[in-house]
Amino acid sequence: MLVAIYHPQAKRAAALGDAVEAAGMAAQLLPPHTNDLRPWIDSCFDLLLINPFLDWQEPFDFVRLAVSIVGRRPLIVVSDRDSLDERMVALDAGAADAVGWTDNLPEVVARVAGLLRRSRIAAGQLGEGELRIDLIDRRVERAGRLIRLPLREYDLLTNLARVPDHPVSRDALLRAVWRIDFDPGTNRVEVHMSRLRAKVDRGFDWPMLHTVKGMGYALRSRPE
Repeated sequence: MLVAIYHPQAKRAAALGDAVEAAGMAAQLLPPHTNDLRPWIDSCFDLLLINPFLDWQEPFDFVRLAVSIVGRRPLIVVSDRDSLDERMVALDAGAADAVGWTDNLPEVVARVAGLLRRSRIAAGQLGEGELRIDLIDRRVERAGRLIRLPLREYDLLTNLARVPDHPVSRDALLRAVWRIDFDPGTNRVEVHMSRLRAKVDRGFDWPMLHTVKGMGYALRSRPE
């Protein structure tokens, strides 16, 4: 996932970019929009992050301009001050989220990741890191490689992908995939998870699917 970033202060822009990349996403630093909007319009980013409060332009107008560029993609506005007024300007102008930060990079990155996840679900997509799941075409890819899955394995994967890096219990998977509200005393979950691992993990550099002892199964978005 590519996050495009504009901050009028180069050091702050670089700090945001480094934090985004440390979280496993790609970052692209945009040049000032006053010189040429073409790099903003032509960039194939998945989310735009801007600070509109330190330029000559009126912040409300700047955010409205950014909204017109992103289309259906999410826009998050950051302010270098913890200012309710500035956050309200951004939200009133149409930003999907707004956050004040000084050195609180973890919160900014968490909000970016949350917006990306919600926007992909709204667009009919799931997946983290190398994994891409198209919920409309029922297409699964890992690192650009197509993975063909039968229905049960596809349903298992999508349920795990909805909550990446968090374990899902065996009982929850029985309810979600097989519509069973009791333990049938069989190993159907284990069998299908084994088959799913063979297709999603085998031949790749690191395993995404993990058994979490006493808790269930989890899809990891990055190597441990």
